[in-house]
Amino acid sequence: MAAPHSHDTDSRDTDGDDRGGAGDLVVRLPGMPSQVARARELVTAALGRDHPLYDDVALLTSELATNAILHTKSGAGGSFTVRVAASATAVRVLVADGGSEEPPCVCRTGTQATSGRGLPLIEALSHRWGFTREAGATTVWFELLRERVDARLAG
Repeated sequence: MAAPHSHDTDSRDTDGDDRGGAGDLVVRLPGMPSQVARARELVTAALGRDHPLYDDVALLTSELATNAILHTKSGAGGSFTVRVAASATAVRVLVADGGSEEPPCVCRTGTQATSGRGLPLIEALSHRWGFTREAGATTVWFELLRERVDARLAG
């Protein structure tokens, strides 16, 4: 079920909770379009291709990496950081970028628009998501629960 509020600004860090585990990985990448594919590779490294949430996590990670490059200072010669934290019950991905003038927006786009669907997709597919803005940087995160996949397969 999607989060009821798309601008959930839960600032809990995965370092301090029980979501961390063997699937944790953090990498800083240059803010270049070619690095979106590298961000997806991080999902493979952290989860493995056979993980039941792999496809959704890879898709949503691509969306956040793309947003970091297109809509923030990261894409203007900066960098962004991708963190994947996996446990037996959940996967959480955080993408920290160089910041922008405006906060992330779940803006509704027209049917012919060629962009603007990233955050609505994250809102639709994730269990929870949100963002924090601190010291000029923005971190956008999403969380997927394994039980959601099991429910879809059962239904």
